[in-house]
Amino acid sequence: MRIALDAMGGDDAPGINIDGALKALAKWDHLTVDLVGPAEQLNEILAQCDNVPDRLNVVHASQFVGMDEKPTEALRKKPDASISICWKLMAEKKVQAVVSAGNTGAVVAAGLRTRLFLKQVKRPGIAVVLPTLKGQCVLMDVGANPAARADHLYQYGVMGSVYASEMLGIERPRIGLLNIGSEDGKGTDLVREAHAMLSNSYLKDQYIGNVEGRGIYQGEADVVVCEGFVGNVVLKVSEGMADMMFRVLSREIVGALDTEREKAGQAFQTAAARYEYREFGGAPLLGVDGLCMISHGSSDAHAMSNALGTCIKMRERQINQMVVDNLAGSPTPTA
Repeated sequence: MRIALDAMGGDDAPGINIDGALKALAKWDHLTVDLVGPAEQLNEILAQCDNVPDRLNVVHASQFVGMDEKPTEALRKKPDASISICWKLMAEKKVQAVVSAGNTGAVVAAGLRTRLFLKQVKRPGIAVVLPTLKGQCVLMDVGANPAARADHLYQYGVMGSVYASEMLGIERPRIGLLNIGSEDGKGTDLVREAHAMLSNSYLKDQYIGNVEGRGIYQGEADVVVCEGFVGNVVLKVSEGMADMMFRVLSREIVGALDTEREKAGQAFQTAAARYEYREFGGAPLLGVDGLCMISHGSSDAHAMSNALGTCIKMRERQINQMVVDNLAGSPTPTA
């Protein structure tokens, strides 16, 4: 499998991306990585690395989009941006996947400009895996589509269900619609229409109805569907809350112990790992013709290696083909 890696994406680029690529190449011998960024700078760093395999190639891109730049404006002014070149390589079928820890808006916008959508997919969405009291949950969309329509949310239910089943091993995932109440009739026109669509679709036996925000971490559903604006707020609040809680609890509990402090500290680290984005590598942009993993801006080499590995697994599990088959076999229901 050949993957385009945005070398200039992330807070600590390009070093962590190079290290992540090398880790992944050492682990998967059928992987080839095209490292996209300023060739002179990348080759200079690679010259100082030991045992660089010939499966790591440098593809020149003279520009990149910064984390604080406005995505569409930056892409317009920087036609040779590394993330744009990554998507161009996939559009030309030279690579099968794109991975970036860069500006999320730019990653999505560059992808949308290529119109590389899977057949019958109306709008791609970002899916993130969250831990719950009962296992794991796929939340979709978390930022790609803040102005979603009801049919987009229905398709997120389809794509999220495929991802939960094939990547997380959840048989017949329970699908919920994020809402301000669990009763029928709650929410905006958008949510009520999406509720009717899901209730009338082939997913009706898996659809459990509306789920409140607190129900996500209670494990009420295996897939929770929402528009990108709401999903992004949920994700960012969750990250902040988890970080705060682990810091406070670790300080209060470990600090109060006279003995076994080291074991208690390790227990907290193990629990915190369940919430650590590095273990997942990032979040897939589902619905594109190809594969795209969007990693956290503060990702390290371990996370970037895992992101590349997730692309390999998604291709092996034929996630895209299953999404196409499910949408083709089940026309979008009416509300």
